Amino acid sequence: MPCGDPDDAERREAAGPRAASDPSRRRWRGPIGTRPAVGLTLAVLVAANLAVHYRSGPLGLLTAVAASVLLIGVLHWAGGTRADAGLAPGTFARGARWALALIGLVGLVYLAGALLPETRPLFEDRRHDGMGAGELAVRVLVLVPVGTVLLEEVAFRGVLYGLVCRAHGALRATAVSSLLFGLWHVLPSLHLATAKPALTEVFGDSAAGAALAVVAAVLFTAAAGVLFCELRRRSGSLLAPMGLHWAVNAFGYVAGLLLS
Repeated sequence: MPCGDPDDAERREAAGPRAASDPSRRRWRGPIGTRPAVGLTLAVLVAANLAVHYRSGPLGLLTAVAASVLLIGVLHWAGGTRADAGLAPGTFARGARWALALIGLVGLVYLAGALLPETRPLFEDRRHDGMGAGELAVRVLVLVPVGTVLLEEVAFRGVLYGLVCRAHGALRATAVSSLLFGLWHVLPSLHLATAKPALTEVFGDSAAGAALAVVAAVLFTAAAGVLFCELRRRSGSLLAPMGLHWAVNAFGYVAGLLLS
């Protein structure tokens, strides 16, 4: 599984087996190596996870933007490029096409799910109680794209994926990125079992049920991380998983508010 731009992978394959395999394993020439860069990335993510979870509003957004910039700096410090983060200018058009197609697909799935009586309860969320149209717009247009999608995609499908992929290949990069993406959602999932009535029926409202809900959320988001990584690999652009990520979260807010 090659890393980076699919067009680059095709050119390497056309040039022969050695040219096709070497770039995905070559050593970077940067001030720091891959392992220290991954360690710095994890330190930034731990601090950002705590800050974003316990600080909402403008401070949370500022934290997300600052952490994203800092992580890109770590990648550059390790000798990485914009292509390693899925941000090469030549991939933007393809990534945008992928993103738009995925947004449309998610919209259709959510619409069908919200209209069917059997699946409608899945969209109910007590966290939407009292939310008005103005707050919904802020969440969909600001909090989700900046506070959630930007930071998480830059961190997990951009910097972490790029660092591990160039050193060990796409398979290990996907595994590391997705596992850590799942663990990233431990704090946001602490009250998930009681927030969504459909999950309360499954896990109950006990401490054990809450713990099981957290484990389920970690496993689910880790699996979603695998899909996001594959979109990143196939499109060569971070815009593809960004589009899907935004659509799933934003349309979830819209459906939850309309059905609450």
